[in-house]
Order: sequence, then C-alpha cells, then structure tokens
Amino acid sequence: MDLVTLLQAAFLGLVEGLTEFLPVSSTGHLILLVDLLGFRGPPGKLFEIVIQLGAILAVCWLYRAKIATVLQGLLAREPGAWRFTTNLLLAFLPAMVIGVLAYKTIKEVLFSPWVVSISLILGGIAILVIERLLASARYHRTEDIPAPRALGIGLFQCIAMIPGVSRSGATIMGALLVGVDRRAAAEFSFFLAIPTMLAATAYDLYKNWATLQADGALIIAVGFAAAFITALIVVRAAIDFITRHGFTPFAIYRIVVGLAMLAILASR
Repeated sequence: MDLVTLLQAAFLGLVEGLTEFLPVSSTGHLILLVDLLGFRGPPGKLFEIVIQLGAILAVCWLYRAKIATVLQGLLAREPGAWRFTTNLLLAFLPAMVIGVLAYKTIKEVLFSPWVVSISLILGGIAILVIERLLASARYHRTEDIPAPRALGIGLFQCIAMIPGVSRSGATIMGALLVGVDRRAAAEFSFFLAIPTMLAATAYDLYKNWATLQADGALIIAVGFAAAFITALIVVRAAIDFITRHGFTPFAIYRIVVGLAMLAILASR
C-alpha cells in the first residue's frame, strides 16, 4: 500500500458521500472511477461496500432527532410513528428479498462500466420524462403515504440493483409517480437508505470478511471517513436544491457522464 492508494481511497470516499443521496448513482460512479483510476482496494468490492456505510451513518446523525422521535413514538404507540415505520419496512422488503436471491448474479454480471454508462443515460432520460409527467402531489410526509404505495416505492428501489440506475434516483422517482412531493420523496429516500444500505453492507461484509487484511482495513477506514464527512455536508444542501430546482439538472448530468464514459470505453 502507498500514499497514492490512500489518496485514491479518500477521493472515492468523497465521491461516495457526494453521490449516495443524489439521483446519479454512487455505485455507478465508484465502478467507473475504480476502473479509470486503476484503484487496487481490498478484494470482493469490500471497499466500495463499506464506504457506503459512512454515508448512511451521516444520515443517521443528521436525522437523529427524527429517528429518536419515531422510536419514542413507537414505544408510546403513536399512530404517526407506526405508519412511518411500517412504510419504511414495506419499502425495504422487496430489496431485501430480491437482493438475497440475486446477489451473486448482480455482482458477477452487472458490475461493469458499460452497464453503468448505459444505465446513467437511460436513467437520465427517465428522470426528464417523469419530471414532465408529474401531477399535483398528494402526500407531503412519509407518514401520509398509503401502505400499498410505500410498497410500490420499494419495488422501484429494486431497479437500482442495476449499477448506474441509482438507489436514491429510483426511490425518489417512484415516490413522485405515486404522488409524493419532491421534498418528502427525497427525505423518504434518505430514510429508506438506512435499513437498505445497513442490510446490504452487513450481508456483503459477511460474504467477504475473510478477504479483509490489515492494509485493506486502513484503506477502507480512509474512504469511510471521507464518505461520512462529505455526506454530512451534502444531505441538507441536497434537500434544499431539489426543492428549488427539481431533478432536471441531475438528469442532464447523468446523460453527459454516461455519454462521456461510453466514448472513453469505446476508444480503448
């Protein structure tokens, strides 16, 4: 391990924290950048997996008051807290089931720069279309979303198992299509990331723990810290930006990056 590898790990962690909660696909960015940089992290994609945990813990910290309120509400049997929790669990369920069943195929077949580039472009086009088809929002809080629609958002999240689609992008667009407003859709996506990414990280660690070595642990720690700090800064700003400007800027960015990467890959 050398200084260059640690600097690359810090840069990739920064990118993870910046992109995890935006509809641009953090996994897609990591796959593309690892390929372009020639980054040599721990085997089994363990680095990419664990630094996502840094970004998720940043959300837990930022929304700690809301999480505490919900937990207190559950203990006090408050209906709003139970509806909030039920909606998150319903939205989480499809990804948990399909993720376990399709884990090996996803890792072996779909983690490719070509797949990511095409997914970025198609996802950008989908965002542009959805933004123009939106009707008036009917739901403005996670607690207000009917249970069947929460489950539907969870099914949209499963599309993001294709690298480059974007977990946050799929859940936010799914929420918009079922009548959730932009701000609530983004916040629902952030909260849904907590059980989804914690479960995915725990499962991947279980699968790849034997491959972790001392040098690899340091590389992961550097990326983890960079992702955590960056996500702390990005999440609040992302909510405000989305509320004011919508998702069209992200769609254009996705298309531009996807086309650029296709050009680079084709020129090799």
